[in-house]
Amino acid sequence: MADPTNHNQAGEVAPSTVDQQAPSVAEEHAPSTDSPEATDLPTANAPDPKTANSEDNPNSAKPAAGSPKQEKPAAAAAKAAKKEKAPSVEDKPFVEFIEQDYLPALQKAIAQQGVQDLQVSFAKQKVPITGFESAQECWQIIGSWKETGQRQFNLYFPEEDIQGKKGFSCNEGKKPSTLESFLIDERKITLDLLVYGLVQRLGGQKWLGIN
Repeated sequence: MADPTNHNQAGEVAPSTVDQQAPSVAEEHAPSTDSPEATDLPTANAPDPKTANSEDNPNSAKPAAGSPKQEKPAAAAAKAAKKEKAPSVEDKPFVEFIEQDYLPALQKAIAQQGVQDLQVSFAKQKVPITGFESAQECWQIIGSWKETGQRQFNLYFPEEDIQGKKGFSCNEGKKPSTLESFLIDERKITLDLLVYGLVQRLGGQKWLGIN
């Protein structure tokens, strides 16, 4: 006689083998609650890969193709320094400007006017005009003609500054008696203007060219 315990009660359906195995299979493949799950949120110990420095973090966000590359502060400062305007010759120290820039430019300009025997010097001395014997020495440009030996002009810089007061005197065979103001109406003196002004004054004296 069959054992009644091996049969299900009437009306009940025995579970299939699949149904019996399903819970154990699901448990095997379910994630363990003991392991931390990876997320996209930044943690206190890990920087956000989208905001981290691209040089330090290879996972950081890269700039889009074609977008301008950002310069480092040091490189940007160096580039800006190169773009700064170079200082002009007029910004040089007074004596350096006169000796290195003004005298050569003046001699060249006067030679272009047909004068080949002009001697030009630069010295700090007394003003050779009657009535200025007690005045202090000042820087002067002295020009004289070798052949005639009579014509001479002096350009004075009492303030040792091309932007400051300037004077002019000239004589032909005798001591000068008048000290003239020179380029007093110009707001800013440049090398070209200083050369042009003296050439014009000598031309007015009829000491240039065939005069």
